[in-house]
This record gives sequence, C-alpha cells and structure tokens, in this order.
Amino acid sequence: MILVIAIVALLALLIGPNLWVKRVLKKNNNERNDLPGTGAELATHLMKRFELTDVTLETTEKGDHYDPTSRTIRLTPSVYNGKSLTAIATSAHEFGHALQHHKSYKPLLTRTAMAKQAYYVQNAASIALLLIPFLSMIPGLAIFARAVLVFVVGSMFFSAIIHLVTLPVEFDASFGRALPILQQGDYVDQKDFGTVRKILLACALTYVSQAMIGALNFGRWIRMLRR
Repeated sequence: MILVIAIVALLALLIGPNLWVKRVLKKNNNERNDLPGTGAELATHLMKRFELTDVTLETTEKGDHYDPTSRTIRLTPSVYNGKSLTAIATSAHEFGHALQHHKSYKPLLTRTAMAKQAYYVQNAASIALLLIPFLSMIPGLAIFARAVLVFVVGSMFFSAIIHLVTLPVEFDASFGRALPILQQGDYVDQKDFGTVRKILLACALTYVSQAMIGALNFGRWIRMLRR
C-alpha cells in the first residue's frame, strides 16, 4: 500500500505541473475583444517601448520561447495572432526573457552558456551509451564500460542542474518582468490580474516537470552504478 502511495505521489510530482499548466493556458485561450491587441502586437509594442532594437519576433510551431542566441522571441500562432489572456501573458513572459538578456541578467546568461555546453555533452553521452554494451562484452574492458557509464550519468546530472537554474529565470521573467509591465501599462483590465498571475505562473512552471524527470533519471542511474 505504501509503495502504491509513493508511486502515485511520484507520478503526481512528474505529471501534475504539466497537466495544470496545459489546463490553465487552454482555459484562458478564448478570444477577448476588450483586449487592446494580439500577443504579437504586445511584443512589438514592448520591444519599441524598451528600445530592444536588436530583438526580432517570429512565429513557431515548437512552443513559445526566447532564443538568446539569435535574440528572437518566438510565439506559437495561437499566441502570435491571439487576442486572449493566455496570448497576452505568454507574450509578456517571453518578452521578459528578452528584457533579461538586454539587462544582462546573470542567471539567464549562465543558463544560456550551460545550455550550449549541454548540447555537446548530450550528443557525446548518446554515443557513449551505445558503446557500453560492446565494452561490457569484451574481456578486460568492463572497467572502461563503467567509466563510460559514469560519464553518461554525469551528463544527466548536468541536464538536471540546467533545469534547476532555469526555474528562477522563468519566475523572474513572469513576476519580475512581465507582471510589473502588464500592471503599469493599460494592457489588461484590473479584474483580470488574478487570472494573469495564474497564466504567468503556468509559463514559469513549464520546466518543472522536466526538472523532476531529470532528477529521477539521475537517481536511477546512480543506483545502477552502486551495483
């Protein structure tokens, strides 16, 4: 019984945040004629207001995000063209990342640098993972297989660290940048700010489930190394 409860609790931690995020964003994605503009129009306005002349705006099918490498805000069609609370809050959140970059916000710069390194580390780990079975079958090379496994586990730890570093960056984009901007401007009616806070929280929690899964995988491989 305790094991079942533990499994259910673990699944809730892994899946719960993602389900809540999707529910909040979908629930508030209905068109609102009383809003002054679309997500793209808000982002364009804020880029001009804060003089982020080196930032561009694009549509994407790969999820709303800010690309610090090309200094590009990328919004999904529903956010780019949408006139909803979800579109406005999400656009403000992604602009928050662009503003972080413009202000040289150190946690964002640290995450960006780590993410670049993680790309190469993960590619190397994928190749290393394929080598482990072959090394294990060759007499005298089992110790090398274990060393390769240590490297693979280390790459997972590195990914988990990046997710943890990402969390304060996301919360600052939502509540340190986007929320004050929306409150100070005439972008959203006062009665909608409770909902806007929920949407901004949903934007900030996008990476929580990934961080939890990363930590779970790391723990599983550590147990394997101890055998």
